[in-house]
Amino acid sequence: MRESILTIPVNEIFEKKCGCPVCAMRDELEQHAVEYIMGAAMMEPDVRIETNKTGFCKEHFEQMRSCKNRLSLALMLQTHLQELQKNVFNDKGFFETKDSKNRKTTERVARIVNDCFVCNKIEWAFTRWLTNMFDLYRNEREFRELFREQEYLCLPHYRTLMRRSEEMDKGYKNEFRESCTELVKGYLNELEKDISHYCKMYDYRNTGKDADWGNSKDSIERAIKFLTTR
Repeated sequence: MRESILTIPVNEIFEKKCGCPVCAMRDELEQHAVEYIMGAAMMEPDVRIETNKTGFCKEHFEQMRSCKNRLSLALMLQTHLQELQKNVFNDKGFFETKDSKNRKTTERVARIVNDCFVCNKIEWAFTRWLTNMFDLYRNEREFRELFREQEYLCLPHYRTLMRRSEEMDKGYKNEFRESCTELVKGYLNELEKDISHYCKMYDYRNTGKDADWGNSKDSIERAIKFLTTR
């Protein structure tokens, strides 16, 4: 399989054949984005201007808080709060009515609470990763085989890939969609059996030190992971 700087990250994820590959890439992009903003990037003027305006979502604030460099987070919070004071909750607009001021303030707050620097970075990179993945699927027979060998696709990312596949060449669209569906159906059947077995193990007839739980002990966690994503 031919590799380039664009295809190597895709191949590395798929070669692991562990879990949903799209989830794995999303998690990797998230880790890189958090490490990026908690590193030297937070002192770059262009980056700081952007973080001052957008802020971060609760989930990524918590991830940043768990990093060792708490001073970096404090400095970003300082200038972000100052941005709120200056450009959101200000006393400008002397000739505006109170209703007009309140409406504009609410609109500015809504833009901030619905925005996140890390989420935006992930979305930007994720879109390009998907484009590279589809290019690989179209151009490389080996990758098409590798795609079919994945453990599963989670339900939300199955939807993502099926929607994006609308843009594929007709020659590969049906094959790709069939592969996606088979990955989901195969894992769904496996999960249903494991969950059912888990439930049966609470029957008094199946108790005891020799009870055979099979692969069902973590079936609840695996089912939730399959049904949801971040």
